[in-house]
Amino acid sequence: MCIEKHKARPEGQEMRTNVVIDDDLLNQAFSLSNARTKKDLIHEALKLFVTIRKRRDLTELAGSISFYDGYNHKKLRRTGE
Repeated sequence: MCIEKHKARPEGQEMRTNVVIDDDLLNQAFSLSNARTKKDLIHEALKLFVTIRKRRDLTELAGSISFYDGYNHKKLRRTGE
C-alpha cells in the first residue's frame, strides 16, 4: 500500500477527491449538523477535527503550573466581590 503525505497547496486552492463513506455514519453526522451538503458536512468535520487536535491535553499540564503564596482560587469564583 502506498500512502502519499499531503502536500501543501496555495491558500484557497481546493483538492478534489473521491472517498467511500459509511452511509450510517454519514446519516448520523447529518443529524448532528446543520450542514445541507456532503461537502459542507465534511468541511465542518475537518475543521472540528483540526480544532480538537490543536487543543493541548490538560493532563500534560499537570504539575507544571505554580501558584503564588496566598492564591485563593475559591475567592476568584465568587461574583460581585
